[in-house]
Amino acid sequence: MKNLVIGCLLAAMLAGCTTIEKTATGAGVGAAIGAATTKTVGGAVVGAFIGGIGTFLATTADGRCQYRRWDGTIITRRCHFR
Repeated sequence: MKNLVIGCLLAAMLAGCTTIEKTATGAGVGAAIGAATTKTVGGAVVGAFIGGIGTFLATTADGRCQYRRWDGTIITRRCHFR
């Protein structure tokens, strides 16, 4: 169990560079941890929600988001939702 959590956290740190990718990775890691700890679908859903929201709030705390352009370059600008 401990190795699973450590592996998920390491994968989350490496995966995704834009705000959306980081949020999706956080949701995936949350779902995996929720499913592993509760062994239910409900636990996976709650874990995904908590992981996604937590990652999104941490990523956008400074009011800036990263966006990927059509050519693959990443730009950092003010978030659209603020």
